[in-house]
Amino acid sequence: MRWWSVGVALMVAASAGPTRAAPTPRTDSLGESAGPGRPPPRGVTGRETRAPNVVLVASDSFDGRVTFHPGNQTVALPFINFMKKHGTLFLNAYTNSPICCPSRAAMWSGLFTHLTESWNNFKGLDQNYTTWMDILQKSGYYTQKFGKLDYTSGHHSISNRVEAWTRDVDFLLRQEGRPVVNLIPDKIKTRIMEEDWQNTDKAINWLRKEAINFTQPFVLYLGLNLPHPYPSPYTGENFGSSTFQTSPYWLEKVFYKAIKIPKWSPLSEMHPVDYYSSYTKNCTGEFTKKEIRDIRAFYYAMCAETDAMLGEIILTLYQLNLLQKTIVIFTSDHGELAMDHRQFYKMSMYEASSHVPLLMMGPGIKANFHVPDMVSLVDIYPTLLDIAGVPLHQNLSGYSLIPLSSETFHSYTQSARPRPPWILSEFHGCNVNASTYMLRMDKWKYIAYSDGTSSPPQLFDLSSDPDELANVAPRFPEITQSLDQKLRSIINYPLVSASVHQYNKKQFINWKDSLGQNYTKVIANLRWHQDWQKEPIKYEGAINQWLKTNTNL
Repeated sequence: MRWWSVGVALMVAASAGPTRAAPTPRTDSLGESAGPGRPPPRGVTGRETRAPNVVLVASDSFDGRVTFHPGNQTVALPFINFMKKHGTLFLNAYTNSPICCPSRAAMWSGLFTHLTESWNNFKGLDQNYTTWMDILQKSGYYTQKFGKLDYTSGHHSISNRVEAWTRDVDFLLRQEGRPVVNLIPDKIKTRIMEEDWQNTDKAINWLRKEAINFTQPFVLYLGLNLPHPYPSPYTGENFGSSTFQTSPYWLEKVFYKAIKIPKWSPLSEMHPVDYYSSYTKNCTGEFTKKEIRDIRAFYYAMCAETDAMLGEIILTLYQLNLLQKTIVIFTSDHGELAMDHRQFYKMSMYEASSHVPLLMMGPGIKANFHVPDMVSLVDIYPTLLDIAGVPLHQNLSGYSLIPLSSETFHSYTQSARPRPPWILSEFHGCNVNASTYMLRMDKWKYIAYSDGTSSPPQLFDLSSDPDELANVAPRFPEITQSLDQKLRSIINYPLVSASVHQYNKKQFINWKDSLGQNYTKVIANLRWHQDWQKEPIKYEGAINQWLKTNTNL
């Protein structure tokens, strides 16, 4: 396949091609395209010239640690490696919420989750919210979006919503199908996630047929589903996404012997929130080492397929003589546990779930450069404004990445806003029975739950414990207290938790009332039906008790 042989060719400097008149802007069913407004100001190079184009490729569920050593030893990722060689890699990039919709809401708004109240996969940004793409369009950029967006709301079942609303009810129910693998028998089949490939093709065609003609800069967004696990069809309408699927072609890109089997704490010693997560994800049973290694191998193979789609975009830019005029960014909404900490999926502050890839390359961006600073997805908004040369007109949670990655920069958004040495992530959705807050600062990761008293906090020293197996909060009470005070100075997390609980109850009551007499039947047949139907009166009673309990604001 052509993406495996293009690496050397891409290292050749591309010559500038002639520009032609821009076509009439249009909007079609394949994506959203818009023409420029006023002429764009200068970009990151600081010269009075046309600002760079921007291509942002955002995958789903990509563990950021896979993009650098030692994770990069497990799978061949030629185009991520190409971006590392010719651009900047952010070693400590994090999601602001380890689940699809709230994470994407943060990335598109530049604001923390609690500020937009993007609480779960059903509640993201307001439909009328002004995103960075809206601002770039008004500033003279042609804009186009293809693929997965999910920053206002995701496509999720009633089960997902009810599970998120009732996560602090006093019961324990399995919500997911047990994670499995599925090998496509066709040894030469490469397009496993066909929807992603189709959207990649649409993006390529747009570059070839439209963007190549533009005399003003463009911004292209491509959202991918991979390497998110696939839905398990055998579980019916309320399926759980639990199948890791690939073909022999991609599995050959994985160095099977290099795959690490993660260490697990005994069930009896797990943090109570971790135990709840493992149980609801149906992971408290027995797994053989082969099962665990296969899940991880298939996941890495899905990462390789994702890398190939990124490569198709880079190759097209190169062939069109656009690569030297375009800043390419690759990131993901969150990671994938892939059996780390006895879990799959995300919804966790552990590194596999919260650490995301973030790479940039293009004009003015340092080559073969690694940034150790703490950064997060809210930083993308001011970064894109900086690239376009657009001054910042509102307070954002994020800070431009340009001062960290550009050889000759002028930051239009950060002159009076020094970057803090910490990042914040928070989670309020399903599979976790308490709102969760993570402060990452220096070598420490501090995790607080709900109101700060109902569940004990966790503290990890990532310099000596990168696998996060030893909670040292009891050993270092002064550091724990200091980090908790810092967290509370950033976010009043007990108040936010109480607000989320009130929201969950209100949404559940509205849903319950809408069902009328059908409520008992419907709730008994959601994704947790195998457990629920054993003792339906018990579980319905637990919900009734929860609804009677006041949440103080």
